[in-house]
Amino acid sequence: MNRFLLLPLVLFIGLVAFLLVGLHRDPHEVPSPLINKPAPDFKLSQLKEPARTFSPQEMRGKVWILNFWGTWCVACREEHPLLLEFSKTGAVPIYGVDYKDDPAAAKQMLAEEGNPYAMTVSDPDGRTSIDYGVYGAPESYLIDRNGVIRFKQIGPITEEVWQKEILPRAKQLNQ
Repeated sequence: MNRFLLLPLVLFIGLVAFLLVGLHRDPHEVPSPLINKPAPDFKLSQLKEPARTFSPQEMRGKVWILNFWGTWCVACREEHPLLLEFSKTGAVPIYGVDYKDDPAAAKQMLAEEGNPYAMTVSDPDGRTSIDYGVYGAPESYLIDRNGVIRFKQIGPITEEVWQKEILPRAKQLNQ
């Protein structure tokens, strides 16, 4: 009989320990299973020239950022001016994926507010975004010369993330 009373107690203690560990973690930090793994391949139509496509294979040998965004995304609009600044430095080329968006709206936004992207592709059904594990826009991936994802930013790239995470990693990957 004591054995049957002990089992719920052990399960309860295990559950409490599990929850205590969770309380000490950053809720904004969602680990990606893609870190240090090859970036999923895709072939999507370019936003400006839909007859032409783009694939990450074209970026082999270069360190670059893949940024998922949409005109409907408030945080993407907040991030946009910073991406414009970052792109002007030429430190890391930024490629955009217009995520579940109207291509006409995306073209209009980039024309009116400036275009930080070396190129933008359209992912109207979100399948590529699913392959990358995108939880919501914006999300960005730093990809190395071999096509391996080295860093993932969930949410907008801020000045702090740019200076403390992306630039140091990009410099190291470019050596």
